[in-house]
Amino acid sequence: MAEQKQQTQPLSRNKLLGVAGVGWMFDAMDVGILSFVIAALAVDWGLTSSQMGWIGSVNSIGMAVGALLFGVLADKVGRKQIFMWTLILFSVASGLSAFTTTLVAFLILRFFVGMGLGGELPVASTLVSESVKAEERGRVVVLLESFWAAGWLIAAIISYFVIPADFWPIEGWRVALLLTALPAFYAIYIRMKLPDSPQFTVKAESKKRTVFQNIAQVWHKKYARSTLMLWILWFAVVFSYYGMFLWLPSVMVGKGFDLISSFKYVLIMTLAQLPGYFTAAWFIEKFGRKFVLVTYLLGTAASAYVFGGADTITTLLISGMFLSFFNLGAWGALYAYTPEQYPAIVRGTGAGMAAAVGRIGGVFGPLLVGSLLTKGYDIGYIFTIFCIAIVIGVLAVVFLGKETKQTELE
Repeated sequence: MAEQKQQTQPLSRNKLLGVAGVGWMFDAMDVGILSFVIAALAVDWGLTSSQMGWIGSVNSIGMAVGALLFGVLADKVGRKQIFMWTLILFSVASGLSAFTTTLVAFLILRFFVGMGLGGELPVASTLVSESVKAEERGRVVVLLESFWAAGWLIAAIISYFVIPADFWPIEGWRVALLLTALPAFYAIYIRMKLPDSPQFTVKAESKKRTVFQNIAQVWHKKYARSTLMLWILWFAVVFSYYGMFLWLPSVMVGKGFDLISSFKYVLIMTLAQLPGYFTAAWFIEKFGRKFVLVTYLLGTAASAYVFGGADTITTLLISGMFLSFFNLGAWGALYAYTPEQYPAIVRGTGAGMAAAVGRIGGVFGPLLVGSLLTKGYDIGYIFTIFCIAIVIGVLAVVFLGKETKQTELE
């Protein structure tokens, strides 16, 4: 009995943030590396724009499946178990993808990487939000998201130095994928000591409910408005994010820069993600979730519009940095806001379903870019489409969203 009590004792806020954040960072490293790997594979394997788009989209299909499957399971078997399973799946598939020699094999493994990643993120934010005090919950979840920026930054550094390097007979992109996959096993090790969510462990009825009851509960009239808002918001944010960010290095190449210079410029843009998270973390408990989401998403739309039409390196860099700043700050607020819409018994299901709908947007975003580029449309036109999608997400928050700042979770 004493041992069971010890296992459910919550970790300190900072330790919880560190344990959850390290895994989050390795997830981000993989997504960040992928955007650079796509650009490298286009050269090594002679891929078309449509094939490049499919790499990002298959990743998102896996994320949609993973978010739904593991989100539902998190309400049945607990947050910690899913937290472990998803990182193991992600790490193994990511490592194996470094050894592929065909596009088909690479796509299959990227699907499983996506499954792990798609399940990991909403469950992680749910676990953390349930484990900290109401008055600091939003800030802590946004700070958890800031590990994503650290992962992207490391990915950009690895890509700049490793992918173009000569490791004959091994291509640089294979070494880069291995460098992101192997350390993730350390994150699995430190997560083994993580206790489950205190809210999940005290709600015994969670295990008695069926999956279908949980899914139906998400659309109960009490939560239907919040669910609709989240689904629109998630679709808009993920559609635009993966459409823009997975293509950033390739877009820079398309604007006339060589591969190494493009990697360097994207690295500089990536630096702006960290202040984006930190300012959002400060604002979210001061002005609320809706304020941060609306402000940072509008900033994202404006930056994307300028970036798409930019034709000088100065304009590209400045608008790209603002794009990173605002977009990743909005992501932090999104992960803080989503679990707060539901009670503990369906929180994993609700967050997972919203993320799954978003990941469907992540399927179409990269495919749209590849398809429109193949048909001869310019980047300015394509990025305008993403701006419109973001504005639709903002309208959903303004008219359908409720403020959840410092409210106690059910």
